Amino acid sequence: MARWPQDVDLLYEQAMVAEKMDRLAEMETLLRRVMQLKPDHQHAYNALGYSLADRGLRLEEARALIVKALELAPGDPFITDSLGWVEFRLGRHEEALRLLRDAYRARPDTEIAAHLGEVLWVLGRQDEARAIWREGRARDAGNEVLRETLVRLRQDL
Repeated sequence: MARWPQDVDLLYEQAMVAEKMDRLAEMETLLRRVMQLKPDHQHAYNALGYSLADRGLRLEEARALIVKALELAPGDPFITDSLGWVEFRLGRHEEALRLLRDAYRARPDTEIAAHLGEVLWVLGRQDEARAIWREGRARDAGNEVLRETLVRLRQDL
């Protein structure tokens, strides 16, 4: 970093490492630097928005960051997943369900399956939730988000 302090790819990767180490202030500082250097870096907006939403922090700000990311990359299923997740955290379950179904249809990813299943679960649609989780587990049984979701909701598929 000392050699290339303006390299947005290095800054972004360093931010992701900081996030994994639960160094949220550092992650946020680095991602905001990426946004400053490259205002069209949709992944930086999405990463910060998702990280806030996943922790239940500053949800309206998280939503605004994710909406900005989606404006920069319309239709991106991973960013759509993030928007669905923040809508869920805001208590807008039907909107979350719509967005997460769209994301999952576009990209049947295990993390998206974890989120979609949780929304279905909260809406009382447990059989659908389990079916989605099983699909996700079949693709990637070791996915951390899916495993954490199943443990938290006490589900043993």
